[in-house]
Amino acid sequence: MKVITEAILRDELRASKPESYVVPEGKILSPAGREYLQQCKIKIVSQKEQKYQKPEKSTESGPAAEVVATEVPKMPEVDVPVTEKPKFVDYETGAYYFEKPEHMTHLYGNVLVPKDHKRIVFRGKLDSLEALFVLNQTLLFEMGKQEKLIEDLDDIVASLREMMRCDVLDEPFRRDYIIGLSHKELREHSHNPMKFYKVKQMVLPDYKLGKTYALLNQLRTAVRETEVAAASAFHDGKQYDRQDIIEELNRMSSAMHIIMCKYLAGEYEA
Repeated sequence: MKVITEAILRDELRASKPESYVVPEGKILSPAGREYLQQCKIKIVSQKEQKYQKPEKSTESGPAAEVVATEVPKMPEVDVPVTEKPKFVDYETGAYYFEKPEHMTHLYGNVLVPKDHKRIVFRGKLDSLEALFVLNQTLLFEMGKQEKLIEDLDDIVASLREMMRCDVLDEPFRRDYIIGLSHKELREHSHNPMKFYKVKQMVLPDYKLGKTYALLNQLRTAVRETEVAAASAFHDGKQYDRQDIIEELNRMSSAMHIIMCKYLAGEYEA
């Protein structure tokens, strides 16, 4: 059954405010739509009720007048309540659903969007990024690599999980430190690794640098891809929503660069 939402009514009645609104057969008013019409003092009439409304009295005499007299009287207006409240609402259109359509998923709460919505695509990237971190941590652990390196990666995994939680619950995200560095320190260390680690900035990966460095670089590029997905997901016209998430992914990219520099500098060997 199709639902007539408040948004549809506002658009339809933009030019005029009639005395009554006829609800077509096979459609129902959403709770918000019904409330909107009541606020506008517009009488709600179903199409079925309209059929029984008495036509204007004829001025003619004879058979025609008799026909009018035998018309079915107008049925009393009955406001039929919706026995079941809709469970979900469409983020884009405001439409209500009693059951969640298969092609849709939760944006937050009972608000639904299509599964290919840019916010859901971003969450998929975030989920894949976390999975890649865990996989690479597992490989490094099996290779017998330094515990401190795995711990630094684990700190970033914690950020990813908190980021997902805050996005799903529509809460602000904030972490003051990543891998033990403040936001200002992350920028300084990433922009001047020679000063802090005696390593050139952004040493390109090479098979000669070994498997560990290649795995770390893979994580760095995956973070950058997720950052791009976030910028696309939260791009609203000329502005960007959720700057907290976008900025954190940028800092996370810097953190991965720093981890790579620390690895080349031998800081994880101690």
